[in-house]
Amino acid sequence: MRFTSSPRGARLARRLVSHRLHAWGHSYASPANETLTLIASELTANAVRHGHVPGRDFRLRLTEAEGGMLRVEVTDTRAERRPVAETPGPDGESGRGLLLVDALADDWGVTPRPAGPGKTVWAEFRPPPGPAAVTPVSGTRGPGPMPRRGPAS
Repeated sequence: MRFTSSPRGARLARRLVSHRLHAWGHSYASPANETLTLIASELTANAVRHGHVPGRDFRLRLTEAEGGMLRVEVTDTRAERRPVAETPGPDGESGRGLLLVDALADDWGVTPRPAGPGKTVWAEFRPPPGPAAVTPVSGTRGPGPMPRRGPAS
């Protein structure tokens, strides 16, 4: 999925991640939905704030592997600004997003964008075992039918 590199684009991306996870059976209040939506929120906010190039969008991809591992990837076109999880000063008003990603994700990293300038920041999360999945009710608002596994880009 492609979004404008703006706060509105980041907000829309976060909402669509939550809707997509719900459609895949991870209810809105489930740990998987809440955690991956927060991770996606931090990664998209960073893409807008630190990876913004005027006139260029960012891309988001959401997948679920056979074993239940959920992966979110956010790609921007700014290669020279690689994210680093650092502890900000006590009076710092920002800089905690990647610390949250590091604490919540099972794994995360940065890879170069294969088809041009930029980078992809990705994070993986394995939901805890248990009855967290709920089948969505037909006719609810949100995205239409979507495949359970595979890329959502």
